[in-house]
Amino acid sequence: MRSRTPTGLAAIVLVASLGCSESAPDASAPLSTDAGQPAAEPASERREVCASRDPHGRAFFGDLHIHTVFSMDAYTAETPGTPDDAYRFARGEAIELAGGRTARLERPLDFAAVTDHAEYIGEVSLCTRPGSPVYDSRRCGRYRGEIQSLDRGSRMGLLTDQKPPLVEIPPFPPLGTPVRSTELCGEDGARCARAVASVWDETRAAAERWNDSSEQCRFTSFAAYEYTWTPQLSKIHRNVVFRGADVPARPTSALDEPTPQGLWRRLNEECLEADGDCDVLAIPHNSNLSNGRMFELEYPRAPLDRQPGLARLRARLEPLVEIMQVKGDSECRNGLYGVRGGPDELCGFEKFRSAGTPDCERGTGMGALGDQGCVSRHDFARYALIQGLAEEDRIGVNPLKFGIIASTDSHNATPGDTEEDSYVGAHGIDEATPLGRLADAGGIVSPTRANPGGLMGVWASENSRDALFDAMLRRETFGTSGVRIRPRLFAGWDYPEELCGSSDLVERAYAGGVPMGGDLPPRTEAGAAPVFVAAAQRDPGTGERPGGLLQRIQIVKGWVGDGGEYHQAVYDVAGSGAGGADVDPETCRPRGPGADSLCGVWRDPDFDPGRRAVYYARVLENPSCRWTAWHCLALAEGERPESCADPAIPRTVQERAWTSPIWYSPR
Repeated sequence: MRSRTPTGLAAIVLVASLGCSESAPDASAPLSTDAGQPAAEPASERREVCASRDPHGRAFFGDLHIHTVFSMDAYTAETPGTPDDAYRFARGEAIELAGGRTARLERPLDFAAVTDHAEYIGEVSLCTRPGSPVYDSRRCGRYRGEIQSLDRGSRMGLLTDQKPPLVEIPPFPPLGTPVRSTELCGEDGARCARAVASVWDETRAAAERWNDSSEQCRFTSFAAYEYTWTPQLSKIHRNVVFRGADVPARPTSALDEPTPQGLWRRLNEECLEADGDCDVLAIPHNSNLSNGRMFELEYPRAPLDRQPGLARLRARLEPLVEIMQVKGDSECRNGLYGVRGGPDELCGFEKFRSAGTPDCERGTGMGALGDQGCVSRHDFARYALIQGLAEEDRIGVNPLKFGIIASTDSHNATPGDTEEDSYVGAHGIDEATPLGRLADAGGIVSPTRANPGGLMGVWASENSRDALFDAMLRRETFGTSGVRIRPRLFAGWDYPEELCGSSDLVERAYAGGVPMGGDLPPRTEAGAAPVFVAAAQRDPGTGERPGGLLQRIQIVKGWVGDGGEYHQAVYDVAGSGAGGADVDPETCRPRGPGADSLCGVWRDPDFDPGRRAVYYARVLENPSCRWTAWHCLALAEGERPESCADPAIPRTVQERAWTSPIWYSPR
């Protein structure tokens, strides 16, 4: 376990100034959740005022990327958990997992959303619920695994009439433009449309049951789903999250709109511009597996006078990007085409694609989910942020002005299950045992490539839907690799050097500048460079599981050069990577110095007032044991699989947090 060190006076001042680290009061108390009740009608968002509020914000932790038995792939993985189970787990209650196991979250979350795949959610319901018109069909029996022994990919392929693509990987749907099965849905598709609406009603009802609208504000849940467009196995997925109970009658899937532009148009028409109080955002995830397609800008094909409006719609609907989850890190990657500034030693973190993957350069590819095709600078959030600066220079609007979050993408209905030393897998029966999780099948399908996933942090005044959603829209969010580091980032022009020692740091920082997610105000004097205040508290952990010590805070800067090349620079602003901290490989006990809290005031030494720039903070813990090391140590030496001795599989991890950016634009 990771050790705790005494807290000094400076840390006490910083803890007080950054805001309370605890969740809403009585966080472990159970909520009323009668899952047998019928689906509720959409409720009003009128609610009691939260008894606990902080006008300068508190850090709330959650997970907005969770799958249950309603998802096509989770069902074939024998995941038993329902949306109610997922919310039950998020609140700290034990649930059953595939293989008869049980699991319980060590620390409850503050908020969560179930995001089952909208694609084929109706077909899954029709094939798995006795009494449906097609339940007894041979196709449904094969999908359930009762008639013929098929691999999981082939079973999922039974939900569609689509032909497999010409790539050498299993036929996981949807591939390219997905196609409904007329056998399951009928010639007009009406049978599946009714099933989709019914399952969506159940999903919404679960979110309403678990949302605490009392003054205690103990837990917040959001109605949500995943839009899963996967053309030629390039992952271009979004999680669609609604503010409240006023939502469209059905989710929009890739079967309805096989392009992100179609999704944005549908969300705009059916939610933002519809009668009522509907509000929504879409969160891209796993850009690292998109072959350069996630942040591709397709609207330049439209007339120039229409492009700014289309860019604004994308920016409004996608104010956040998921930078980390079980399928790897999407922050950055070294050695990519058109990126200047030298290698970043920390860009090798939890990479899912093979090291020798070719570069897409100016193009795009296909097959990333099979570790095929190319990798692009536009697969990573850092370079997409820089791409947005270039686009703002071109048309006056930045369509890629997004904040940062992280989540898990667990297919076990286990939101927030991110502890390395108690990882139970994320994909059902295949990972139901330590040996299953340590199986090295070769390539991208090896469970050892996965990690427990990340957490989303939100700085909000209270734990309510409106407060959290407003913070998401203004991008006052951060992501972590699964730990509960609490980072702050502010920028202005006149912050004093001694601000880190101030007991009212946050109040003064808000008054003198902008927080993460914001735009620097006009300069106060000619020649001035922006000043950043970056601070962080360590994850406190629990009595049995103390959090790790902090190593350093960095600020990452990006800008576009004269030749259109992307430039990056990384600056240490607090702490140091030279302390020599490491991990005892025989016990996983951390060794070496670290900090309970860090804070730095930094002025950009290379500021160019005539050039747009984007800045975000990255907070690093000292190294600790990765889940693979914990699993191997828990097994008797003679029982350890070959992966435990494979030098290519990491034994340690450097947990981290990323803040949302702050932007500078010449006025």
